[in-house]
Amino acid sequence: MNIDGKAWRTIWLEEGGRSVGVIDQTQLPHQFKTKTLGTCADAAAAISTMVVRGAPLIGVTGAYGLMLALQEDPSDMALLSAFELLNSTRPTAINLRWALERVRNQVATLPQHQRAAAAQAEASVIAEEDVAMCEAIGNHGLAIFQKLAAARPFERLGMPFQVLTHCNAGWLATVDWGTALAPIYKAHRAGMDIHVWVDETRPRNQGAALTAFELAKEGVPHTVIVDNAGGHLMQHGEVDAVIVGTDRTTSIGDVCNKIGTYLKALAAFDNNVPFYVALP
Repeated sequence: MNIDGKAWRTIWLEEGGRSVGVIDQTQLPHQFKTKTLGTCADAAAAISTMVVRGAPLIGVTGAYGLMLALQEDPSDMALLSAFELLNSTRPTAINLRWALERVRNQVATLPQHQRAAAAQAEASVIAEEDVAMCEAIGNHGLAIFQKLAAARPFERLGMPFQVLTHCNAGWLATVDWGTALAPIYKAHRAGMDIHVWVDETRPRNQGAALTAFELAKEGVPHTVIVDNAGGHLMQHGEVDAVIVGTDRTTSIGDVCNKIGTYLKALAAFDNNVPFYVALP
């Protein structure tokens, strides 16, 4: 996505492939800084201290962390130790264990001298798959937004399409595009008149600090609101749709997400506002 006119992803292989670059999200929105991860311990620290955050990005970081470990020591013992270290950093992020298992299974049967390269290849595939999934969410969500906008009462047809979102489910939480914000970016780039209500999202303020930062850099009109203002806006017809991400989703569709999401869902239900979860 865009930072001052330059395209960025949240994670990338540095030149030579021996280290990994990430955006240091602990510095946002006041400073834009990057950080180089040269070891498995660096990757683990980046996850545990929220230098990187968001389930999809955590998974990709973990995958590259195994690559970094195998570059130092490709033995079975080192693979097991790195897996356990990285998996312990964020046990609630389902993407982390999934990505770690995927890389581990890919390299476990290979000769040791092939493991680091195979881990790098698999981690890169996981990253590209995440980008493709998020862009697909964006395209699907754009069609939904366009349909909802066209179905509004006549007196609202000339007004911006008002979307409320909670926490940060943008490109900073993924490799690119994001989940809940992907349809918003697609809509903005398609020329749709769209405005976003951004919950501050306490206690860590990911909405005020990260979602607002992303939207500003992309040029998307938005307003940061206190968390409890959403229901009031819905009561007064100021919200056309709510869209959020998901930390985990059960096989029957129950969604677990950042604290505060449930209250938004209840308010949306009570006010007949469409509520969507952007699920990879």
